[in-house]
Amino acid sequence: MADHIQDKHHLRTAAVHGGEPRKAIEGSISMPLFPSSTYVLGNPAEFDDIRYVRLNNTPNQQAVSEKLALLEGTEAAVVTPSGTAAVSMALLAHLEKGEHVLAQDHLYGGSRKLLDSLRERYGVEVTYVPAEEPEAWARALRPTTRVFYLETLTNPLLEVAPLDEAVAFARRHGLVSMIDNTFATPVNFRPVELGFDVVVHSASKYLNGHSDVVAGVVAASAERVKRVRKLMNLLGVCLDPHACFLLQRGLKTLPLRVPVQNENALALALAFKRHPGVREVRYPGLPEDPSHARARRWFKGYGATVCFAPVGGVERAERMLKRLRIPREAPSLGGLETLVCRPATTTHAGIPDDVRRGLGVADELIRVSLGVEDVEDIIQDFSRALGD
Repeated sequence: MADHIQDKHHLRTAAVHGGEPRKAIEGSISMPLFPSSTYVLGNPAEFDDIRYVRLNNTPNQQAVSEKLALLEGTEAAVVTPSGTAAVSMALLAHLEKGEHVLAQDHLYGGSRKLLDSLRERYGVEVTYVPAEEPEAWARALRPTTRVFYLETLTNPLLEVAPLDEAVAFARRHGLVSMIDNTFATPVNFRPVELGFDVVVHSASKYLNGHSDVVAGVVAASAERVKRVRKLMNLLGVCLDPHACFLLQRGLKTLPLRVPVQNENALALALAFKRHPGVREVRYPGLPEDPSHARARRWFKGYGATVCFAPVGGVERAERMLKRLRIPREAPSLGGLETLVCRPATTTHAGIPDDVRRGLGVADELIRVSLGVEDVEDIIQDFSRALGD
């Protein structure tokens, strides 16, 4: 797409205008949906330049990718059909058979399952390392190590690793530093400003924000994104134009939604701290949280997710979930509505129980993704559901 805004702008301006054609198409202020799967051939320089939806270069694909790159502050970005597709494409584009990945041990269960599958399916080895022990990173390093993979805020425990040390370690040893920024979003944190090489997202969550799209994104330098896109084109990985259209729409309100969700999450975390029916609260916005100092140093907001464990174990947790009237029990997050789930039965359902518990994901742990409702209504609902 020609004539897009390319300059650096403040986040809210980039969210509205980034990737949008400056010359209105048939006078349309909103970027139209182009459902066509193929386009007039023209003069492509190489196979990947042929205008075809599978080759990730049609108008809606290009427009939303440009907007995402502007928001993350990277040279380029490419959208994928899911967050897991983004993670897998980013990893496989930077790895060869026999190579090795270092990964933070506390990760989203789906990402961990993906990493676990790399050895059997692709001959890639993975070592999980404690985020708080840089000396363990060095011990796990091999001559074949190529990637260091982390999450900005871990899912579901909301831990913040020493991200600056991770970047320095990766640079020192010639590794690609890769980070999942789904929970923070570029509103709260832009990893490339700290030095990360590759940023991935499940765009189904906060980036879209309306619980009606499944998508992912890989954002990085133009060279790295080109490498990822060529692998996607080879394997037939592409995002449908309609999903691109919806994601582009959702991104325009990202800088408006996330600050409200941040505020709601902090208010709910403080309410949980005061409630006698709550045993533990995890939220980096709380001064006593182990990750507070790092989050305060690097983030513009502490995120829209809170985890807590009720007094009374799993039975109390299940009873409370059934009593809630406003939040819905569902496995995703990041939408306008507040959602709740037990990670033991959702995000980490595929992880062996002993491994899951060893990672701190207790059976009764509840994850709350705050929406944009009036937080007083949410607090009252949780208080009523917890009480007995």
